[in-house]
Amino acid sequence: MRRLWLIFAQAVTLSVAVLFVLNTLKPEWLRDATPGAVVAILEAPAEGGERPPAAGSYAPAAQRSLPAVVHIFTSKAGRSQRHPLFDDPVFRHFFGERPDSGPSQRESGLGSGVIVSPDGYVLTNNHVIETADSIEVALNDGRKFAARLIGRDPETDLAVLRVESAAALPAITFSASDSLAVGDVVLAIGNPFGVGQTVTMGIVSALGRSQLGINTFENYIQTDAAINPGNSGGALVDSTGHLVGINTAIYSRSGGSLGIGFAIPVSIARSVLEQIVATGEVVRGWVGVEIQDLTPELAESFGYREAGGALIAGVLRGSPADRGGVRPGDVLIALDGQSVRDPRAMLDMVAALPPGRSALFRVRRGAEELDLTVEVGRRPVPAANR
Repeated sequence: MRRLWLIFAQAVTLSVAVLFVLNTLKPEWLRDATPGAVVAILEAPAEGGERPPAAGSYAPAAQRSLPAVVHIFTSKAGRSQRHPLFDDPVFRHFFGERPDSGPSQRESGLGSGVIVSPDGYVLTNNHVIETADSIEVALNDGRKFAARLIGRDPETDLAVLRVESAAALPAITFSASDSLAVGDVVLAIGNPFGVGQTVTMGIVSALGRSQLGINTFENYIQTDAAINPGNSGGALVDSTGHLVGINTAIYSRSGGSLGIGFAIPVSIARSVLEQIVATGEVVRGWVGVEIQDLTPELAESFGYREAGGALIAGVLRGSPADRGGVRPGDVLIALDGQSVRDPRAMLDMVAALPPGRSALFRVRRGAEELDLTVEVGRRPVPAANR
């Protein structure tokens, strides 16, 4: 019996020693041999070459447009604020006068832009660069270039920059101006909060948004794709990666995205781009009138049977409209044969006319309709934007 016990003890000791050695040198042998010790994981087989996009993926659209979206870094000279102690009479008595402001400092900002030409033209928002005296553009591949301002249009919040590169730059492809519809999927690309390039997805929730008080000329694409600070000037692209708009503004109470973002349509962006590249500025038509909506109440007070059109509330003395015979109280109902629905439509239609051209204004005055010929003038640049 004693002999059997010794054999059993030696076998157990040998087994423990073997397990110790295996656990130290080859622990994976024990795990593979122990049922339930490892969770079974199913892995997709490795594939050579590039992975095809998953069904419903927008990776091809993002890959097509990402290289053309850039980060814009701006800086300007500034001065530190004067300390309130310098205005204390006792301090000034003992220490004398002090400079009005502290040493000069550099204030920085950031935004996004879109390369629209292999020659180095970059489209962005005016509010991204309007106060900058130094602009730097960083591409998605890490290259950085100093940029110079070619021109800007504050009334649409657009600006054009130019970077010099020995090689052609990756440029985005413009979509057809009338290709977008409510419900279409769009991607917003930019550099929100300076964290780096990001892509967010949403749909077009409305077209032709205006009267938002953001700019003089408004015809926005509304989308729920997340647009945050730093996305301004970035690209809004369709599901094929073609440019449909320039991200511009958000509706927000907190500063973050609430699912209501606005982008400038590609048709407006293209027109502004071409004019700035050709002449360095954007020229618009002007007739010198103050306009307002013709509400049902106003229509009744003027004796009109129906509302609609643009009510001429005032005429600037000596303006093209004044010389053409337009009078306060007239209602503009058509311009060169095209119906005028409201004041916003009239503003856009007049702005699109080249200065020096004669336009036919059909107005309703009292019980009659008159055709007046007005020679369009050049829209003055707002004083704040000179």
